[in-house]
Amino acid sequence: MVGIGIDIGSTATKLAVLDEGGDVAYVDVMPTGFSSVEAAARAKDSLLAKGFDIGAADVRVVATGYGRVSVPYAHKVVTEITCHGLGAARLFGPDGVVIDVGGQDTKVIRLKSGRVVKFVMNDKCAAGTGRFLEVMSDKLGVSQLELSRLASDGEGLGIKISSMCTVFAESEVISLVGRGEPREGIAYGVLESVASRVASLAGGFSDEGPFFLTGGLCDNGYFTDLIGKLIGSPVSSCPNARFAGALGAAERALAL
Repeated sequence: MVGIGIDIGSTATKLAVLDEGGDVAYVDVMPTGFSSVEAAARAKDSLLAKGFDIGAADVRVVATGYGRVSVPYAHKVVTEITCHGLGAARLFGPDGVVIDVGGQDTKVIRLKSGRVVKFVMNDKCAAGTGRFLEVMSDKLGVSQLELSRLASDGEGLGIKISSMCTVFAESEVISLVGRGEPREGIAYGVLESVASRVASLAGGFSDEGPFFLTGGLCDNGYFTDLIGKLIGSPVSSCPNARFAGALGAAERALAL
């Protein structure tokens, strides 16, 4: 039996394949783009190119994420909270608090003995998400990785982004640029703004750590450390943490 998990997020689509022994056989990530249906088709092409026949009798597919209903070849759809919990337990262990910063939402999930026992979610505003960082990076003319490098040099400049809304925050950044404020300071203000919102969401879990970061920012060490500083507890991650949802979906697929 082969289990395939497909996590179609608002900005990125992640794939994970587990072999019959439960080991990771393949992972892939690609932009979701305008259409979740087209993203599902590209995911299928990626799997077929690697020799995984989704129509084979010994293959099961579970879809999760924002676009999970757009995967016509999935045997089952499962909520992203459940799949992220399963994937995080696989990556980090059965107990702890998972912080998932997605493209358009942020989730904080408490795991106990490998099961989700509590979660909170911010899906009303993009200000504490990866999309916010993408927009602000574009305004500063840098990549998200460069944004973090700049921010580490601007930590002591005291610049803060006070607006709670992405649209107003964008105007605030433009104003700071127009005043000639250093990019390093603005970059720090942007990252601190997102990290503060994430830390605020995770504040109700402060005594329930350890904390782990999943999602597309999992390899951003500076951002990870900044969240930990604001929470008051270390936050750890790993390279495959962006695939937590897909890995959890693949585990569910193996169990079908």
